[in-house]
Amino acid sequence: QVQLEESGGGLVQPGGSLRLSCAASGGTFRRYAVAWFRQAPGKEREFVAAFSRNSDRTYYGDSVKGRFTISRDSAKTTVYLQMNMLKPEDTGVYYCAADSKISLSRLFEARHYDYWGQGTQVTVSS
Repeated sequence: QVQLEESGGGLVQPGGSLRLSCAASGGTFRRYAVAWFRQAPGKEREFVAAFSRNSDRTYYGDSVKGRFTISRDSAKTTVYLQMNMLKPEDTGVYYCAADSKISLSRLFEARHYDYWGQGTQVTVSS
């Protein structure tokens, strides 16, 4: 089984940038859909970005489109989330998620993912 570990969170000013990493241990993401979700206090977990399971297609939530970029290394052991032009409303705990059997129609909903990291805090504030 794959185990996920996020890193790279922290405090950043509005308009700044941050790069998050999600590292896989015990395997690779080669045959997994991989996604980033975030959750602010008192709010539901929100889809941010994802790779589909059987292609290199990428998908983004409307609130981050044009500002965030999901990518991965050539060995598919690490997935990144480059966050630019950060806003205060981007604040939250960011989670990496993966699943080996999820369908495209369910890619954007957190409840369909079987594997999760512990999360990393991102705070955007002046």
